[in-house]
Amino acid sequence: MAVKITARPNGPYIVEGDIELYDPTGAKVDTGGRPAVALCRCGGSVTKPFCDGTHSKIGFKGAEAAVAQSKK
Repeated sequence: MAVKITARPNGPYIVEGDIELYDPTGAKVDTGGRPAVALCRCGGSVTKPFCDGTHSKIGFKGAEAAVAQSKK
């Protein structure tokens, strides 16, 4: 299955598919074999990189739509 990433309104990124997740040191993060994970987008989660629902407590407002970047 291709990896699918969905930005939830004012919430996390939902990542579905066969993914491998790595931390900044290059160590592989255990995703527990789940078919989908929710990644923090607000920066407030205490379980980073995973979402813990903090976005709803801090009033996080995500962008309404993705903005395409130009190729350089």
